[in-house]
Amino acid sequence: MAEFLDLESQDGVRMPWNVIPGTKQDAQNAVVPVSAVYTPIKHFTSMPLLNYSPLRCRTCRSVLNPFCIVDFAAKIWICPFCFQRNHFPPHYASISDDSLPAELFPQYTTVEYNSDAVGPTNTPSVPPVFLFVVDTCVIEEEIGFLRSALAQAVELLPENSLVGLITFGMFAHVHELGFGAVPKTYVFKGSKDVTKDQLLEQMSFFAKKPRPAVGVVAGARDGLSTESISRFLVPASECEFTLNSVLEELQKDPWAVPADQRAARCTSTALSIAASLLGACVPGSAARIMAFIGGPATEGPAPIVSKQLSEPIRSHKDLDKDSVPHYHNCVKFYDGLSKQLVHQGHVLDLFACALDQVGIAELKTAVERTGGLVVLAESFGHSVFKDSLKRVFQSGDYDLGLSSNGIFEINCSKDLKVQGIIGPCASLEKKGPLCSDVVIGQGGTSAWKMCGLDKSTSLCLFFDVVRKETPDATMQSTSNQFYFQFLTYYQNNSGQMRLRVTTLSRRWVAGPESIQDLIAGFDQEAAAIVMARQVSFKMETEAEFDPIRWLDKALINLCSRFGEFQKDTPSSFSLSPRLSIFPQFMFHLRRSQFVQVFNNSPDETAYFRMILNRENVTNSVVMVQPSLICYSFHAGPEPALLDVAAIAADKILLLDSFFTVVIFHGSTIAQWRKAGYHNEPEHQAFAQLLLAPHDDSDLIIKERFPVPRLVVCDQHGSQLCSFALSN
Repeated sequence: MAEFLDLESQDGVRMPWNVIPGTKQDAQNAVVPVSAVYTPIKHFTSMPLLNYSPLRCRTCRSVLNPFCIVDFAAKIWICPFCFQRNHFPPHYASISDDSLPAELFPQYTTVEYNSDAVGPTNTPSVPPVFLFVVDTCVIEEEIGFLRSALAQAVELLPENSLVGLITFGMFAHVHELGFGAVPKTYVFKGSKDVTKDQLLEQMSFFAKKPRPAVGVVAGARDGLSTESISRFLVPASECEFTLNSVLEELQKDPWAVPADQRAARCTSTALSIAASLLGACVPGSAARIMAFIGGPATEGPAPIVSKQLSEPIRSHKDLDKDSVPHYHNCVKFYDGLSKQLVHQGHVLDLFACALDQVGIAELKTAVERTGGLVVLAESFGHSVFKDSLKRVFQSGDYDLGLSSNGIFEINCSKDLKVQGIIGPCASLEKKGPLCSDVVIGQGGTSAWKMCGLDKSTSLCLFFDVVRKETPDATMQSTSNQFYFQFLTYYQNNSGQMRLRVTTLSRRWVAGPESIQDLIAGFDQEAAAIVMARQVSFKMETEAEFDPIRWLDKALINLCSRFGEFQKDTPSSFSLSPRLSIFPQFMFHLRRSQFVQVFNNSPDETAYFRMILNRENVTNSVVMVQPSLICYSFHAGPEPALLDVAAIAADKILLLDSFFTVVIFHGSTIAQWRKAGYHNEPEHQAFAQLLLAPHDDSDLIIKERFPVPRLVVCDQHGSQLCSFALSN
């Protein structure tokens, strides 16, 4: 699979079929969809940054790329997508075979244009905005952990960023940070849904000026002054003392809770107020609502459970029976909130830290469609939460590369249509000839909004081959290529607007003789992840869907199509090495947390699927099939089979399942470690053996978000590893 990793390192793209079935019937017979997993702003050290405007086709608006046919004498280029002849503008007058612009170099299939090319240079750069929404219905110990983590996060904020704070329990409190000497708090009843107009009225936005006309969207254009906005959103460099003072005084929600009831927690009201406040103050800016939630919502327009402890929080069984009184109303509410946030261009990040469920299953739409981050931990004091929050604001080698205001567009050859995307984005409903009648995920469009994205955000794109018949031999010899172009407009973490353009070409083949060509271009890892995203999506959207049957049927059809066998002789069956690992991936996918919901809550299942839908192929494969590395005196670190047979008394195992990293010491290794042999000079080899898996796990943890849970255990001292390896 090295060649497919090379393609990913050049363009950020992995495709199951790198040689594409040429007709609709061939594509259906291939079982795995014609698709691509694309990381729009993956970091490339060798990618050129161009300081001029992109040159576009006047018909299809595709950007000049290495696959264009160029007539240097006539100064004309032919678009590979629509075959339109376009003239070069005057500033390309010196173009020739020996003097090419960067976008025509064969190796530069991915290029990026800077802000001068994307938008007007006089547009002011709006600083990033972070609005903390903090749950206070937790025990004092959790409040202490949360207070400490937030104080540390405030120190890491960019100095020019704007900061706001909302706390909530039975009531939602909007803190005015602009006047440190006399801090104010605006209180809203948690049981009521507050409209934007009511919010602005109560917070005295209109006290000293005429109120905007009815129907005018509140914001900078309708008269909200900088002074009004700066009461609630203050530069981090100016409000650090005030904000820390508020955090230090943060207390548990004071309202008494009867022994037979849950705390009154108005999560939906607080998030609605946060969205309306940002929509009024900074519409279209790089703003993030960072919600820290420690329990289930019981108050407001979207409670996930009643206050009575006698009513259990919904389980998968309850959802299957449709016997959950609040679920559909909650999903409808957060679907509306997601549309509001997408319209405003703002992001909702969710940090859920509780032993109980908090409502991630209901909040999933709002987080995923805005491209928000999600972290699930047991406590605000757990390293998974604390280290993940630090990573959000970390700079340097492990910077997440948080970006905003993204718009993603697709252009492709006329024989292909776009079915949709599964991933963190929202449809812009740009309908046209590129849109397929078959819709998968966010479909029926060729453009999507990405309010938030980072260096590892990945989209899974599905395509429909619409050609019904195989062209004749003459046509095949002259035009046997499909072309794809992905365009991503975004604002990077420095506030600069960029346009990244990735253009790909893939050869198509058709007919019975095409099987060997298809096999040669099959990427087993990419195929497994496309199937994983598709089966997860179907489980959430199709009521009578049987995932195990669907996966088994797909695997059987793939093997019968591409395997070699003699009829009625099972022992004769064989698969090409290019496909031989795919059944193994399907075996693990059938048993994974994305398909099997037993022993997982709806919140946990939603969390796992949200992470799967935003990660690249390499990380997603580890979620489906964990990696196991063996360390011993006899050899260097080497991969081991996921089987209890890998456990040995004189070995150390490192298990990486993405969400959890486990270091497992064999019984002999554990005894030697407890005896302190690694501290003696004559046993330096043993000390190095003990250190090696910890060094490797540290590297994994530093590069990953959310930060995985680290478990260190010994043979016969924990059941965790035996369970993980045997299941």
